Amino acid sequence: MKIEDTLENQFDELGNDHISTSEDTPLRSDAFDLDDAEKIERIRENVREIMLTLGLDLTDDSLKGTPNRVAKMYVNEIFGGLNPSRKPKASTFDNKYKYGEMLVEKNITLYSTCEHHLLPIVGRAHVAYISNGTVVGLSKMNRIVDYYAKRPQVQERLNIQIVRELQKALGTEDVACVIDAKHLCVNSRGIRDIDSSTVTAEYGGKFKEELVRREFLNYLNLDTHF
Repeated sequence: MKIEDTLENQFDELGNDHISTSEDTPLRSDAFDLDDAEKIERIRENVREIMLTLGLDLTDDSLKGTPNRVAKMYVNEIFGGLNPSRKPKASTFDNKYKYGEMLVEKNITLYSTCEHHLLPIVGRAHVAYISNGTVVGLSKMNRIVDYYAKRPQVQERLNIQIVRELQKALGTEDVACVIDAKHLCVNSRGIRDIDSSTVTAEYGGKFKEELVRREFLNYLNLDTHF
């Protein structure tokens, strides 16, 4: 077997095993040399070439706008979290009411994209922290999840990035995040197991203690109805 074929098989196996190589999203040093308009133009042409290679008729009314739609979606929506200018400002406040228990924001809707096959990851994130004198606006927790989800991702890395960002904003190690999500690269291709989901967690500070971690996980079992 040629060495190129061997390497390609190894890369395929790496992607199928969902292995992450870094807790930071792999970005080139020139990642932001092009502005969004230039990126959209380049992606549009590349998507057009892919569709033509597949034999699709781009003069068809249903297809002719697809390259442009995909390009704008990549840059402005599903991969918008690659752009640091879109990073949400995590406004923090003094904990004047002296709330000293755990705060849990559960069932945060999560849409991301698997970096190995560029297929959707859909699920829920559950985030918690214990204040050491500072609190963060509730919606900012959702926005931080959304920001880091909107990039090619590995679920384990997403957990870590969410926790690290909140630790930095709150000035405490006492932050945790659990994610339960379906990966369409597993559900719709490969093994095609439509029922399986992936659960990952990252615990910092007091959440590494068994009793604190158990309290957090018990909160996730509460059934909230309106």
